[in-house]
Amino acid sequence: MHFFEENVKQFMEKKRMVEWGDHVAVAVSGGIDSMALLSLLHKQRTRLGISVSAIHVDHMLRGCESYEDLRFVESFCRERDISFFGRRADAQHEADVSRIGIQKAARHVRYALFEQGMDELGANKLAMAHHADDQVETVLMQLTRGGHTQTGMPAIRSFAGGQLIRPFLAVTKEDIGAYTFENSIAYREDPSNKKDTYTRNRFRHQVLAFLKKENPKASFHIQHFAEGRQEDECLLRAMAEEQIKNMTIWKQESVSLQIKPFQEVPLPLQKRAIHLILNYLYHGKTAFSFLHIQHILQLLQTTAPSGRLNLPSCLSVRKINEQCVFAYETDDEPDCDPNLLFVEDRLYRRGVGTFTLTNNSGCPDGADCFRLNPDTPIPICIRMRQDGDRIQLKGMNGSKKLARLLIDEKVPLAYRGHIPVVTDANGTILWIPGIRKSIHEGDGPLLLIYEKE
Repeated sequence: MHFFEENVKQFMEKKRMVEWGDHVAVAVSGGIDSMALLSLLHKQRTRLGISVSAIHVDHMLRGCESYEDLRFVESFCRERDISFFGRRADAQHEADVSRIGIQKAARHVRYALFEQGMDELGANKLAMAHHADDQVETVLMQLTRGGHTQTGMPAIRSFAGGQLIRPFLAVTKEDIGAYTFENSIAYREDPSNKKDTYTRNRFRHQVLAFLKKENPKASFHIQHFAEGRQEDECLLRAMAEEQIKNMTIWKQESVSLQIKPFQEVPLPLQKRAIHLILNYLYHGKTAFSFLHIQHILQLLQTTAPSGRLNLPSCLSVRKINEQCVFAYETDDEPDCDPNLLFVEDRLYRRGVGTFTLTNNSGCPDGADCFRLNPDTPIPICIRMRQDGDRIQLKGMNGSKKLARLLIDEKVPLAYRGHIPVVTDANGTILWIPGIRKSIHEGDGPLLLIYEKE
């Protein structure tokens, strides 16, 4: 057997990717990687004891050119009697309707059709052609973006009632290129792979090229790093799940956590526990980052008896005395709890507007802004007016009662309970957006932006 085929086969056996009798559907774009994977698995199907089919999705982003990719893969499969599932999906329409980026929209329609294809073909495994170089790019992008995980792509994961497998993670792009050349495997070139407008392409053409110049085996080292991280994460998450079992209440759309016993859990397990809770509530969808987990831990460590963070998709994290409640907001729920704002956070409060804490150098048109002093304690707190509130106004000595200020500024009585109050982490009032600023405005790098609803 060819050394390339043997390497892939050994990797598949090591990871237990397939069993005798499996039906493996290969996700085939028509490019060099996926055509090599389809060819290899089709060639080795008897030896592996599997059935092999192909799934192709045309995202309709390159007009006739992408449609020709579909016809190419279909023809390749017909000549070899490989079962084929091919569909066209308007990714641009999905992006417009869902108001998401084109890459995210394309992935959404692609994986939906992968699932449909597996069902129609009767496949229980979906094989993807991601290789060791792709793994390097993924790990580096996760680290650069500050994602909640830095473990790269798993070799196996659950998908559509079966499994998604990646047999090529043990080989490099160069290995695949040599294999296709030696076996005269035809493939199609996607011009978009050469454009640096896409993040992954920039990592591929600039960062990965540099790493391979420094060490030709960099891809394998990072792949081994990712595998080790995945094994560590699996163990740590299992330990975290066991630790919080008796201090959490899990409901369909909420999770309650007892803060005091949770603080006695080692910090690495606290991080994994928060990740487990968020992953449960987001139903496995990646809607949070490493920073969200850090901010939640900071919220739990504050001495304030209450506080709240707003996470993506209307998920709130509330500290209420000795409880921390993760729950989705409802339209009729009053928005009067304090919110904490960390650097690069964006917060929306119903009936009030949007606050953003950023390193932005200038105030956007139509917004009100407050520049913090360099030593302003973080996080910033956004809350409603409280009895006894006082503010030190610019241009005056001493402090003034906030109630008196609102009267002097002729704010209607009906609106006074809806005026947001901005404080620092110590509770010092910094700003009443739209009304007055305090003496604590400074010239630091952080800018608080308020956009009224």
